[in-house]
Amino acid sequence: MTFTTRPFHRWLLAGALVLLAPTLLHAWGTWAHQRINRAAVLALPEPMRTFFFNHLDFVVQEAIVPDLRKYTLNDKAEFPRHFIDIEEFNTPLAEMPRTSTEAYAKFDAATLDKHGRLPWYIQDVMAKLTQAMKTGRKDDILFLAADLGHYLGDAHMPLHTSSNHDGQKTGQRGIHALWESQVPEQFGRPYNFNVGEAKLIADPVAETWRIISQSHAAADTLLSIDKKLRTETAAAQLYEVDAAGKPKKNVFNSNIHARAYAGSYHTALNHMVERQMRGAIRATANFWYTAWVNAGKPDLTKLDAEYTTRSNAKNLKAELKQLKKGQLVDMKTFPEFEGTTY
Repeated sequence: MTFTTRPFHRWLLAGALVLLAPTLLHAWGTWAHQRINRAAVLALPEPMRTFFFNHLDFVVQEAIVPDLRKYTLNDKAEFPRHFIDIEEFNTPLAEMPRTSTEAYAKFDAATLDKHGRLPWYIQDVMAKLTQAMKTGRKDDILFLAADLGHYLGDAHMPLHTSSNHDGQKTGQRGIHALWESQVPEQFGRPYNFNVGEAKLIADPVAETWRIISQSHAAADTLLSIDKKLRTETAAAQLYEVDAAGKPKKNVFNSNIHARAYAGSYHTALNHMVERQMRGAIRATANFWYTAWVNAGKPDLTKLDAEYTTRSNAKNLKAELKQLKKGQLVDMKTFPEFEGTTY
């Protein structure tokens, strides 16, 4: 069976995969990944924003497809693209190979597949996106941009930069889903998604590593906050339980933390999750914009019919008005945790 590369059909594929495998989504989770890409589109300058808004549904839906390739299609090549276990390379962070060319020369494929390729794969996708914009390949532009937003989102999730990715080394299993999915899904409605207009990145390689370094530094902080809070919380108040007293599971089979505990953790983090989401939005818009500038600022609006742009103009104006308040228009996302309301 061969799938067409037309955006509409890829959108149908993405939607079908979501329905087929809701229990297998990881990384930031559907709630955050989709909002990161949506807000990034609105942060673009004209005329980029008009083009991307014309395909907003695709870019938003496609935000979670890299995870679906991992868990639904079991694409082995996809797994190491989402993380980097900094500690396992036995190299000081400042001395890690910066470019993907340097990394592929220094480390063999087995090492990279085991310990992660995230910062270097971001560079690879960025290069492909720039080339797609140069050649005006509309399908490729949208597909690669949406994917790049996903990987930049992952780079802003601190535990995606650590081998202690689920607190398994420190007796904190479940912290990954709590931080990146449960907290934003249950408490993220008031987050401010207005990050200003995209800016040109002078050195995308350096910026990639700045993001990785900042995220890695935050990993110990989010773990220590959870560790302290656990010592102050009775074991019976840590997780939601069913009528039989057994911990309830979310859609990807992780224990659901009690809403009160998740709320306390969210407060103790002092807006960390929101800051990292805003950073991911800003980075996604900046990387897209930089790819466009480096491609020679092609007129992307020529890739769409005038009717498409005219029919979307009213909705774009409404979304920008809502964004001035820091908010996105109402989005319906598959709830991965109980207690989420829309």
